[in-house]
Amino acid sequence: MTQSQSRSTSAANWQPGMPERDGLWIFTRLRDFIDGIANSSPARLALTAFAVVILVFTALLSLPVASATGQPTPLHEALFTAASAVCVTGLTVVSTAVHWSFFGQLVILVGIFVGGLGTLTLASLLALMVSKRLGVRGKLIAQEAMNAGRLGEVGTLLRIVIVTSVVIEAALALVLIPRFLVLGESFPQAVWHGVFYSISSFNNAGFTPHSDGIVPYETDLWILVPLMLGVFLGSLGFPVVMVLQQNGLRWKKWNLHTKLTIQVSFILLVAGTVLWGFLEWDNVRTIGGMDLGDKITHSLFASVMLRSGGFNLVDQNQMESSTMLLSDALMFAGGGSASTAGGIKVTTIAVMFLAITAEARGDADVKIYGRTIPEGTMRVAISVIVAGATLVSVSALLLLNISGASLDRVLFETISAFATVGLSTNLSGELPPSGVYVLAALMFAGRVGTVTLAAGLALRQRSQLYHYPEERPIIG
Repeated sequence: MTQSQSRSTSAANWQPGMPERDGLWIFTRLRDFIDGIANSSPARLALTAFAVVILVFTALLSLPVASATGQPTPLHEALFTAASAVCVTGLTVVSTAVHWSFFGQLVILVGIFVGGLGTLTLASLLALMVSKRLGVRGKLIAQEAMNAGRLGEVGTLLRIVIVTSVVIEAALALVLIPRFLVLGESFPQAVWHGVFYSISSFNNAGFTPHSDGIVPYETDLWILVPLMLGVFLGSLGFPVVMVLQQNGLRWKKWNLHTKLTIQVSFILLVAGTVLWGFLEWDNVRTIGGMDLGDKITHSLFASVMLRSGGFNLVDQNQMESSTMLLSDALMFAGGGSASTAGGIKVTTIAVMFLAITAEARGDADVKIYGRTIPEGTMRVAISVIVAGATLVSVSALLLLNISGASLDRVLFETISAFATVGLSTNLSGELPPSGVYVLAALMFAGRVGTVTLAAGLALRQRSQLYHYPEERPIIG
């Protein structure tokens, strides 16, 4: 008898009134359901896993015990907060410090940690927990999600995802806790704030347990530097962390993904710092009245956070229009693949830039660091960019009609939601429930969409028995 036949027999033999077999029957049905989804579509398994997680946290946040007043939270507010936490975004419609009780804040924090693991990572872990082992199908899912070179690396990478998250977050917390103690907080409060900020920063979430955020610490490097470091490390991605652990700083031993991710990340970091500082240098509503050191700190902090961090030191509504446009571009770019950051990812930008450069030079191949980038990778990059731009455009159009707000505020909020950044012009809190649902759906799509699209395209390749004659239309 095959394994599937055995499962069917077990389920068929179950009869009502057999409580000792209830658990086994439910587990068998759940295992068969997950196996069926995984075998039909790994991307569908990832979407299902993430949607279920968001619904679970929505239910928890809807409980009276989750709010500071002891009253149930309306569905649209609970769903939006759960989606923002699990999608590691940071947008809020209610104050995290004021509206939620300690239990509610703890639920949000757990949601951030779980969501930071990533969609297909969660799907792989779900398959592993239910089936007790990660078979070939599960390893293929994880391999596509995390860019593992060989199937044998998948189990190692899954362990690295968990261990790395815990170790880095613990280290950040150990640095932050003493500072909160020095600032006069009680030990339990300092521990809570240190742990909260460490998890929120590494997972690029941007949630804060203080009602006024981190603005009171705008000149405190003891707090700002760990936050920036946590956000930047989280934005690199777990595959990059694995390569760095295995090969250290030996550039020649890094794979192409690691080289492109780190190089483009630093380019965007430096360019964002210089441009943001230049555009806001004389703006008295933000950093115009500060001394040189504080201006540089604010510029660097803004550049790091615009890549998906979500913490802010200045009011986004007070920035120059040109700065908001720069912010839109940096948010849309995002961080590294299989990371806690959002956006279209830096490797997507790198591939498209290399393709444009190769076309301008008349090269037949797209080459970098002694490697040729396959045409299939470029098609995926184009698909990711177009899909992201389409999602942002459609959502912005809907929000313009729903809110009646100005285009710059709507576009900023929309890109922030799609790229899971969390920076806000306070539009989220002003929207009616219909607008809240639009942003919640956009956060979900932004967190799972581009990665799932890339994985889906890679897994749907099929051999062709014939090839049509080629004909090139006029381009440009």
